[in-house]
Amino acid sequence: MIFELDCAGRPLNLRRAQVMGILNVTPDSFSDGGHLYRASRLSIEQAVTHAVGMVADGATMIDVGGESTRPGAAPVSVEEELDRVIPVVERLARELDVIISVDTSAPEVIREAAAAGAGLINDVRSLGRPGALEAATATGLPVCLMHMQGSPATMQRAPQYEDVVAEVKDFFEQQLDRCVEAGMAKDKLILDPGFGFGKTLNHNLELLRRLEEFHAFDLPLLIGTSRKTMIGQALGRDVHERLCGSLATVALAVERGGHIIRVHDVAATVDVVRMTEAVLYGEEQAGR
Repeated sequence: MIFELDCAGRPLNLRRAQVMGILNVTPDSFSDGGHLYRASRLSIEQAVTHAVGMVADGATMIDVGGESTRPGAAPVSVEEELDRVIPVVERLARELDVIISVDTSAPEVIREAAAAGAGLINDVRSLGRPGALEAATATGLPVCLMHMQGSPATMQRAPQYEDVVAEVKDFFEQQLDRCVEAGMAKDKLILDPGFGFGKTLNHNLELLRRLEEFHAFDLPLLIGTSRKTMIGQALGRDVHERLCGSLATVALAVERGGHIIRVHDVAATVDVVRMTEAVLYGEEQAGR
């Protein structure tokens, strides 16, 4: 596996787990209630301030999203997503020495975000929208492909699998072939099993338990379990009471070889990641 990705001139070190901070600029995020969203310049300042705080806490990547993909979420127009995302990306690229990821499925947003300074495309629909594959290929940026059964509006309506790990792996094989055929370099791709996207609690637990099987692709793995329903179901906790459960999944993901950990609670997650690595690899990892 490659150990470094070029994200628009900023290197992504894959020799150790990296923490990606979530920056939602939507009015209906499941986890933060849209507290950063306002249709004004103030929202940009709030978003930048939040990003600065996450970087200070140890995030090496910031994932900017302008469309909620929570269960049952409705899509937003391309124009609205552009208005939410691009000004924030421009400010972050100008003011922070950090890799900026954009959580989008729209080809127009992919192109504009790349021009604004984004270094990674993170698409929950795996470049499935018309024109998205071509747009992402043209940017030359690394892309994260995520598995989802159904769509955000339908994905939690009784998802079923014979073998969730095998079926997610089959999906990745198809998507990798598709991307390579379009001219994208395989070593620019990242895989996300899609915790909570068209999976029951047992499906999610099995994905985490068998995470090492995805190393067969020899590609980086992005893990996003932060505050998700799987934790609420397992522990009986409300969305704002899921930190401990989230951190447990982080430790397990790092132990099983996860490379990018996407979270809301950066400071606590960084501690868990570094402590887990210290146990796995020796004291020289602690605090580095």
